Amino acid sequence: MHDIKGQVAWVTGAGTGIGEAGAVKLAEAGCRVVLSGRRAEPLEAVRARIEAAGGEAVVEPLDVSRNADVEAVAARIVERFGRIDIGVFSAGINVPKRNWPDVTPSLWDQVIGIDLDGAFYCCAAVVPVMRRQGGGLIINISSMAGKNVSPLTGPAYGAAKHALNAMTASLLVEERNNGIRATAICPGEVATPILDQRPVPVSDEDKARMLQSEDLGDLILYVAQQPPHVTLNEILITPTWNRFAAR
Repeated sequence: MHDIKGQVAWVTGAGTGIGEAGAVKLAEAGCRVVLSGRRAEPLEAVRARIEAAGGEAVVEPLDVSRNADVEAVAARIVERFGRIDIGVFSAGINVPKRNWPDVTPSLWDQVIGIDLDGAFYCCAAVVPVMRRQGGGLIINISSMAGKNVSPLTGPAYGAAKHALNAMTASLLVEERNNGIRATAICPGEVATPILDQRPVPVSDEDKARMLQSEDLGDLILYVAQQPPHVTLNEILITPTWNRFAAR
């Protein structure tokens, strides 16, 4: 595996769930990690956890749906570290009233604004940096909702994740000759706080049979440790106990 010690990794959605797990794993591998998310308190808790284990982390609170703020954070990262080697863009939401006809234009905009627009803003902010430095890796956290349509996730989330997969593939096609790699990770059900937004509560027993955040953290690290000549374009990962159709 490729040594990523000393690389600068920017993780969004880093306060909980998949983003937190990915940030911790990258820090354990020696990355200097920038933690972004909407709430400062959980980010500070993750920073303390990383530093207690001997790692390096910086907190940059951020609402990824605000492009000017995304650009400002990216600029501060470059000012501080001089580069951005890895972007793990994991910020994502869903809403309880997600299905037809309950979803409203306002709720649609909330989901698309973070799950799709936010990911685009982050990619757009780091690509010029990675071009200048001769390469980099972008990992977009998508979903099996971007591969299969299910009423479980609703139209906004499903549309956002289908588009995120297409955007990631387009980024790789256009930027791979500049040394920029892009991976879309598409997990099935993961026991993260986003489950609290489901219209039907999920039992602790069911959560225990789902993928866990740490499983995705291990996968993020695996992708990041591939040598620069290797790209994992798209990865599907599901729990063995799988209630929904998946390829």
